[in-house]
Amino acid sequence: MNNCRGHFKLITMHDDRFRQLLDAFDLTWSGYRKVRKGVKKRISRHMQQNNCPSMRAYLDLIAQNETVRRECELRLTISISRFFRDRQLWAGLERDILPAIIKTQCEKLRVWSAGCACGEEVYSLKMIWDRLRLTYAQLPALEITATDKHPNYIEKARAGEYRSSSLKEVPPEMREAYFDIRKGGHRFDVKAFVKADIDWKVHDLLSDPPGYGFHVIFIRNSLLTYYKDHLIEEGLSRAVKALLSGGWLIIGSHEKMPPSAVNLRRHHSISWAYGWEG
Repeated sequence: MNNCRGHFKLITMHDDRFRQLLDAFDLTWSGYRKVRKGVKKRISRHMQQNNCPSMRAYLDLIAQNETVRRECELRLTISISRFFRDRQLWAGLERDILPAIIKTQCEKLRVWSAGCACGEEVYSLKMIWDRLRLTYAQLPALEITATDKHPNYIEKARAGEYRSSSLKEVPPEMREAYFDIRKGGHRFDVKAFVKADIDWKVHDLLSDPPGYGFHVIFIRNSLLTYYKDHLIEEGLSRAVKALLSGGWLIIGSHEKMPPSAVNLRRHHSISWAYGWEG
């Protein structure tokens, strides 16, 4: 790989050039349109580091060099999340979906968070699960597999350290119960018991699942937002096969299932949850 940092000024990338790059990875303009500014800066720096003065040269290098392609792919990754994002969903999980699974008297409730970003989704689930102990004398074991293709995100998630901006939807009593508050309330560290028993893995959600027999799979604001249709079909097919019969696939609040997802039924009150009867 060429590493000729400084040979070119940082490139101002026009949208039409950026769309060429998205096409090379089968990613959608609609998914990236609102978040493209930061992504374009990361890509421009990578082009500069690899001595590529134009998008054509960059695309040629990506086609020839798998390492550079992988580096580019990671720079295209988006991490936008917060605790209890889409509060209605979490209320429905706590009130309806999780209790229904608990009543089946399973010994272990298995969850996969696919594209977990920096871990807010995973820890939100752990907090809800802990709150359910107030209702149920005995809960099954909770086994969470949390995956993302970006190694840095996984490391941040494992560390469990967040700024106050990530906790906008966390009530004060939950902040006190589940976080150690640092730096005068500007940093929040997830408490050790919340961080326990989570299997963090670097994994691409378009590859084979990290296991099978999941009761719940979160695949929110990733596959259905950023990828083109044929990759959505491929990724959804793999995810559904990893569900138990009667399990639930959870998507983002602004995402829509493709017409081909005819074997999934929408939950009667949680519009982002889809049941699978295999």
